[in-house]
Amino acid sequence: MNFTIEKNPIGVEHPCFIIAEVAQAHEGSLGMAHAFIDAISETGVNAIKFQTHFAEEESTPREPWRIPFSYEDKNRYDYWKRMEFTAEQWKELYDHAKMKNLIFLSTPFSLKAAKLLNELNLSAWKIGSGETEHLPLLDYICNTKKPILVSTGMSSWQEIDRTYHWLKQKKVSFGFFHTTTQYPTLGHNVGLNIISEMKERYDCPIGFSSHIPDNSVSIAAKCLGISMLEVHVTFDRKMFGPDSTSSITINELAELVRSIRKVEEVLFYKLDKNQMAKELSPLKNIFGKSIVANKNLTKGEILDLSHLGFKKPGGGLPPKEINLLIGKKLKIDVLRDQPIKEEHID
Repeated sequence: MNFTIEKNPIGVEHPCFIIAEVAQAHEGSLGMAHAFIDAISETGVNAIKFQTHFAEEESTPREPWRIPFSYEDKNRYDYWKRMEFTAEQWKELYDHAKMKNLIFLSTPFSLKAAKLLNELNLSAWKIGSGETEHLPLLDYICNTKKPILVSTGMSSWQEIDRTYHWLKQKKVSFGFFHTTTQYPTLGHNVGLNIISEMKERYDCPIGFSSHIPDNSVSIAAKCLGISMLEVHVTFDRKMFGPDSTSSITINELAELVRSIRKVEEVLFYKLDKNQMAKELSPLKNIFGKSIVANKNLTKGEILDLSHLGFKKPGGGLPPKEINLLIGKKLKIDVLRDQPIKEEHID
């Protein structure tokens, strides 16, 4: 079940759809959010993604900290409040991304957020793993008939199965992202094996969402056949915020895109081994070996292994034809290192 996002086909046989996840790295600064758009637009990714929060719609002051990092927020509710942008500001960000040829995505964490984003006419939805059973939100999103990208970081197989069948019944296009909701994700918890399991289990594109400040795991995920990749991005891992240590920098993002495209070039090209061998046959005369005289030989000598050497270049009798010469009599003198040919023997 493949689909497209703004003319980008999503599927393992197509180029990986790469999303740069800003999330809250802007720290509530509209200017910083615009700065991310400018910087990310130069890296070659397909899309930039934010998160749309409205504290009163999604949280209470009782919500505990995931990471107790903030010096200015009394609680997580206050943090979400500080992350809010107005509808007009979201429109400015959307327009800026479009101007920079970036697909604009943002994850809604409330029905109000989804309705705001729908007014922007987003081309696809991204759903966080904590929202996979938020049926009023999902129902609204499904009714827009736009592709839905679902993270599964906190979900069991049973929960993912339930989401899969529910979305199938809704007859919408969707894909699943394997991820681990750990910031940063420790190596033994990455679980790239789940990508292959998801590909076998579900008839939909499978992606990988990275919370790892390193490109190697994302490249490995591409080699396992992901169709989509999401990576958290920061200007510097020393920046303030809960996701900075789980992110890659802008320069690392650009290098990741280059690496993914190179990997795809290798993975997508189907080599004809016989045709390639034919094209490379001239090299056999350089890299191959011929049977040569191991010393100066005279007419009439009966050849044995001590008379023969195997040396470059090729073009003469190859070593595999040695049995054509053993026990045979030379018809001519052969100098050391000269090829011995069939016409030289009786």
